[in-house]
Amino acid sequence: MRFNRFIRFSFLIFSLVIFFNCKNEKKTTSSDKVEVNFKKEGVLQLKKGKSDSIVKTLDIEIAEDAYETQTGLMYRTKLGINQGMLFIFPDEQLRNFYMKNTKIPLDIIYIDESYKIVSFQRNAKPLDETSLPSEVPAKYVLEINAGLSDEWQLEVGDKIDFRKN
Repeated sequence: MRFNRFIRFSFLIFSLVIFFNCKNEKKTTSSDKVEVNFKKEGVLQLKKGKSDSIVKTLDIEIAEDAYETQTGLMYRTKLGINQGMLFIFPDEQLRNFYMKNTKIPLDIIYIDESYKIVSFQRNAKPLDETSLPSEVPAKYVLEINAGLSDEWQLEVGDKIDFRKN
């Protein structure tokens, strides 16, 4: 009889411990666990349109297939000052980007097939799904940290030159 009481009491204590430990467990989502790091795939130079002088040289990650262009810089928690992502599309047309699942603010630079900057979307807000259009046709898109296009005094008509590793 005592043994049965002891077993029931032990079971009750065990159940309470399990219940309270499970209740206080922090719930995490899969997006909290995703971490994507920068992978250098090329080098890009930003040049002034009138003088061809080099403004900045960046290490770039390249997005050129459907999966890479859809995910872009999503889930990143940082991007270095001298880093960017270059999107390469098969043709020149109006482009629309958005910041879904993108955790860092960005400047989005639209570039035509002759490597000239044609428009900007500056200071794109993290996680915002508002459409950020190119306003004119573009074949390339460069994403860099927000504020750098102003800091580097980039303008429509400036150029890029890049090479893949």
